[in-house]
Order: sequence, then structure tokens, then C-alpha cells
Amino acid sequence: MADTYLTIAHTSEGCYKEKGSRFLAFAYPVRTTDEVKTHIDAARKTYHDARHVCYAYMLGGARTDFRANDDGEPTGTAGKPILGQINAHQLSDVLIIVVRYFGGILLGTGGLVQAYKAAAADALANNTIVERTIEVAHTIRYDYAQTNSVMRLVKEYGLTIVEQQQALDCTLRFAVRQSLDAAVIDRLTEYATNIKLID
Repeated sequence: MADTYLTIAHTSEGCYKEKGSRFLAFAYPVRTTDEVKTHIDAARKTYHDARHVCYAYMLGGARTDFRANDDGEPTGTAGKPILGQINAHQLSDVLIIVVRYFGGILLGTGGLVQAYKAAAADALANNTIVERTIEVAHTIRYDYAQTNSVMRLVKEYGLTIVEQQQALDCTLRFAVRQSLDAAVIDRLTEYATNIKLID
């Protein structure tokens, strides 16, 4: 099972000019649709005098949560070519916004497709593509006496501790690489009476 995906390391910008029109592109690493909305709202506020604020995004390691928006451009001439660049690099957890300032000369559908594609490509060219691991999160509850067993599990499987509370009744929230999830769950069931999986 593949448990890695490609994304971008940081925010970057790109630009494309054609017949007086300027296409300003911005690529953002994002994890949620709320983050996507925040960036789009900010772009619309910052570039309120622009003719169009078009975008596309892809979320999740499985690359199944995506959207493309033409923002008033002819259907398929803006959002789709932006998304095409995300797909060309097999990226996820990424948002690309392209802001268009109209230059007074119509570019035609082919010209628009090329312009949005080139602007998005430039923003990605100015970034760094990195590999991320898909992780699954769980919470366990255990007696304090089981702390050493739990820490051995953490070390053996390279678990990431997200949150930990230690008392007589302890809880630990951890993240595990997706490909190791079943093995960790199996190991936890061996401790069934002492370590309980909450979620």
C-alpha cells in the first residue's frame, strides 16, 4: 500500500503575461478546505480590482478531494488547466490561485488555457516538491504501569506522539504510518486488558 504522496514545501508565486493581460499565480501548501477558503478569500480581498480569481486544489494522500473554479472565465479555460498542472506533478495538499488582470485584448479559449497553465506552472517551478507520509491517528488508554510497554511500541514502530497525559490512568494520542497501522493495532490487541484503543 502506498503511504506517501508529493506536495509543495512552501508558498510560491509565478507570473505570465499575454497581450496586456497579467496572470499572477500563487501556490500554497494546504491540508483542509477551510485553509483553501481562507487563501481564496484573502486573494479576492487583496486583488479586489482583478477581473478573475481562479483556482484549483487537491487534498489528501488518496488525491480524491479536488476542485477547479473558473470564476467567470469560459468553462474549462482556467480552473481545469490549473488543476492539470497539479496533476502533472502528482501533487496533493496544494492550492493554486491565479489572478487575472485583463489587458483589453481577448485571448480566446486556447489562449486562456495556455495562460492559466503557464502561470500555474511558473508558481510550481518556483517551489520545491517534497514527499510526505500518510499517517493514521489513534488514542489509547492504559494504566501507568504499562508506560514502558507503550514506549517500546512507540519506539519500535516510529510512532509520532501527538498528545500525552500521564497519571494513574494515562492517555496517548499517536500517529502511525498508514502501512504500519494494521501491525500496530494487532500489537495493541495483544495488550487488550491493559491498553485500550479508544479511537
